[in-house]
Amino acid sequence: MKRYYTRVCNFYYGKESELLVKKNKTIPLNGNKRLSFDHIEIISRSSKKIFHINNVKNLNKFIKKQIILDLKKVRFKKRNFANLNFLKIPNIMGVLNLTPDSFSDGGKYNKNNEGLKHALKMFKSGANIIDIGGESTRPGSKAISDKLEWKRIEKFIKSANKKIPVSLDTRKSGIMKKGIKFGVKIINDVSGLDHDPETINLLKKYKIPFVIQHSQGTPENMQKKPYYKNELLEIYDFFEEKIKFLKSIGIRHNNIIIDPGIGFGKNLKHNMNLISNISIFHSLGLPILVGNSRKRFIKEISGKNDTKNRIGGTVASSIYLMMQGVQILRVHDVNELLQGVKVFNRLIDQ
Repeated sequence: MKRYYTRVCNFYYGKESELLVKKNKTIPLNGNKRLSFDHIEIISRSSKKIFHINNVKNLNKFIKKQIILDLKKVRFKKRNFANLNFLKIPNIMGVLNLTPDSFSDGGKYNKNNEGLKHALKMFKSGANIIDIGGESTRPGSKAISDKLEWKRIEKFIKSANKKIPVSLDTRKSGIMKKGIKFGVKIINDVSGLDHDPETINLLKKYKIPFVIQHSQGTPENMQKKPYYKNELLEIYDFFEEKIKFLKSIGIRHNNIIIDPGIGFGKNLKHNMNLISNISIFHSLGLPILVGNSRKRFIKEISGKNDTKNRIGGTVASSIYLMMQGVQILRVHDVNELLQGVKVFNRLIDQ
């Protein structure tokens, strides 16, 4: 049976969107009247075509049934959790790596109390939550022991959770369990829950919100000639199958975030296709997180090699993602990004 996918498109933003929603000319994304759409793209592995929402009724019965189900998920208002508000986008997840070897800020915040100071700074600048990691998963990095990973983050976890909402970036169930004990709000697993066989049981037991990220391969080998026949639809299928499995084993809550994993087993072409068509993932019915900050694709487009010189590309891609309804942006430069968002919002509402 031929499979069809729904990508909502032709978005309106701000006051214009609110007016169009009031006139019933557009559909609000997840109940957010400031972001709405009036077209969909119906995609299969052999074709794609854009339709106005008013023309869905004219589609054949089989396709129309699938599209209506997808649109129901797209319209559904999401429940807020972990200091994230899905009616006010973008939510900002500030990045804090307490590692000596992360691709962007390795070694900068893993001494004394520099990590906590920087986390508080990001939170005061407007971050909704801080994502803390003690193991680098940059391309080519190697796994470290649970003992070393916990040693790097223990002091921060124990002190920061009393002051700010914390997300824990780890692939290991033992680290997750310790983090949950000290109050972390979200588990962020870049392996898509595949690295540690105990992870899913732990998440089921504690009912904590978590991020499923797509990654092809492991950090050690993921950038060695990544290949897809159709990266957009293959990654969509990955999430759909994973969510069905999680529901089947008893994880009933919807406090699940999906992350297509920019730069994790993807080349420039793959990353650009994912970012430009990111709104396809709304039909899965879950919040979308994107980690585009300082990533290699910015260097490949702009020629800026130093990660610290990729702020412009980060802000540009972030505003594009925001306009496509991405609910959470994982970024290093919180103040700079939110400055760009505030200026954009003011201009768009003039």
